[in-house]
Amino acid sequence: MLAPKVSDDYKRKRKEALLQAAKTVFMKKGYARTSMQDIMDEAEISRGAFYGYFNNIAHVFLEVLQKEDARDLQCFTPSMLEPIWPQLKKWIAELRVRVDALDDTLLFAQAEFFLTSTYVQNKAAYPYITERYQRMARTIAAAIREGEKRGECKPQLHADAIAHFMMSFVDGFLLDTFQYGVDKTKVDEQFTAFLFSLEQMLKPKIEKE
Repeated sequence: MLAPKVSDDYKRKRKEALLQAAKTVFMKKGYARTSMQDIMDEAEISRGAFYGYFNNIAHVFLEVLQKEDARDLQCFTPSMLEPIWPQLKKWIAELRVRVDALDDTLLFAQAEFFLTSTYVQNKAAYPYITERYQRMARTIAAAIREGEKRGECKPQLHADAIAHFMMSFVDGFLLDTFQYGVDKTKVDEQFTAFLFSLEQMLKPKIEKE
């Protein structure tokens, strides 16, 4: 008797559930201390079933990371209903909220992954890491150029330079805050400085209230 055919929809939902379980474990234990068995236990799934979706721990982590990146990319998709500057301010406000919940993010796991010998010694085997950086930079720069095209801002620097500055600030700031704590990194002051710097770079057209 043939086993019942598993639908594509079932497999998609099953994989989503596995990735959510993996994310929970990575946030709790980081990357270095997480094992495939940890994720299997969290997902309550057999080894055979789990390996039907993922090859190794790095494979799992990269897929979790891709889901997180998709959410961040949506934040920089220009809206025709709102000017670019309010959209950027909203993103910064959301980022500020995330800072207060760093223990519930993948930041520590990401930092560990980027420092592992597996990645450092063989970066070519993980092209997504470079692609994600380039994709995010292109998306932010495109949003800035769209704002300039609409006459909503007058960038004082090339859009690509501003995009890379934003990414470097956020990545470095989040890592510092995770390592040293909110008080030592003076979160509110840094966000004020970041917003001020962006405003000077973009020269947005600010509507009077």
